[in-house]
Amino acid sequence: MGCVSFLLLAWRLPHGLMGAPVDLKTWAAIGRNRLIVLLLSITALQMSGQFVVFTFMGPLLARLTGAGPDAIGLVFAVYGVCGVIGTAIGTRIVDSWGAWKTSLLFTSVLLAGLAGWTLSAGIYPLMAVSVAIWGLGFASTNSMQQVRLVGAAPSLASASVSLNTSVLYVGQAVGSAIGGFLYANDLLYAAGYVGTAFVALALVTVILTRPKKTIRSEG
Repeated sequence: MGCVSFLLLAWRLPHGLMGAPVDLKTWAAIGRNRLIVLLLSITALQMSGQFVVFTFMGPLLARLTGAGPDAIGLVFAVYGVCGVIGTAIGTRIVDSWGAWKTSLLFTSVLLAGLAGWTLSAGIYPLMAVSVAIWGLGFASTNSMQQVRLVGAAPSLASASVSLNTSVLYVGQAVGSAIGGFLYANDLLYAAGYVGTAFVALALVTVILTRPKKTIRSEG
């Protein structure tokens, strides 16, 4: 699969692409850019919230609903398929909606899915439906984060987008650590509430980063 991806990239990417050089001044400029810092915090919050639950999704389903391997595998499959669908929808609407509105939509979808998991904990069909909704938002939100980072400061995009990936992994680590603590202490229902709280904070931050309207004067 990796080789196929490489060949497709070699075929489709235009020749002569050159990334902007990255040095210490670039990182300093990112640190001074309030919008970029807020966007990176959104990534951290989104991923932390998801991985409180996602890291232990299989064991949680087994203990909360008594689901077996086949039922658990089906939920993961639904999550992945819905992730592809969500990304396809995002790429179709982002040009007309804009990155902020699209990000707001899919972060809301993500929150709805995690909230649904939390409120339906113990009922397998409802939890599976919630994971499907969650799946629609999980990949699309990160894609919109990258689009917004590029738009926030095109000259810093080489560094900000790569830093976004690093922050993504930090969020995964934070969420997994919290989820592990909760699971080890049999706080199975609490995991959903904690994860939902993180994503709710991410949604609030998305709202705070709404682009300011520009007023055009007519001559």
